[in-house]
Amino acid sequence: MAGKKQFDMDTALDAAMIQFWRDGYADTSLDDLSRATGLNRSSIYSSLGDKDTLFLRCLDRYAARYGEKYDAALSCAASEPVAAVRAFFDVTLERIADPELPDGCLIAQSAMAIPALSPSVAAHAKQALGFQRLRLRAALKAGRLTDQDAEAFAVHAAAVNQSLAVMSRAGASPAQLLAIVGVTVDALSQALRA
Repeated sequence: MAGKKQFDMDTALDAAMIQFWRDGYADTSLDDLSRATGLNRSSIYSSLGDKDTLFLRCLDRYAARYGEKYDAALSCAASEPVAAVRAFFDVTLERIADPELPDGCLIAQSAMAIPALSPSVAAHAKQALGFQRLRLRAALKAGRLTDQDAEAFAVHAAAVNQSLAVMSRAGASPAQLLAIVGVTVDALSQALRA
């Protein structure tokens, strides 16, 4: 019996997310998305939305997937803030080291492309980037830092985290990335001892 071609939505969204992650929003065409997902253009539009809608869905998917991992890493911040921040960075370093995933970070890549994005997509990318700072700030406050210090370290740690993604894409070695994390974790440790 003839019928509609079936596909797995999660698989298609993951394929689109990897395509955007690998090439960025501006350099990903509908033909690229069609090749990545195995869907024709009309199926993409009818099932996944236009390019902006699909990108937003992928950005949300990425933020949720790694956000859960970051939340789990930071869950011990009240009792072990330094270990929590180290675990936070470990999530990023493990993602970067995964040979199945593109280099870098979809959120960092999107933030760098904000001038070329539509206003709604740019606002969404800024919001996704801001969630990381808020997550870190809450954990650092739970870890006994003052409001001002928690905010300062959250901004710093979020910036370092995004720079790890950019540097990995530029070819930095795992040892170099780990050394960068070490400086930030050591600074936090010293601040908590003060």
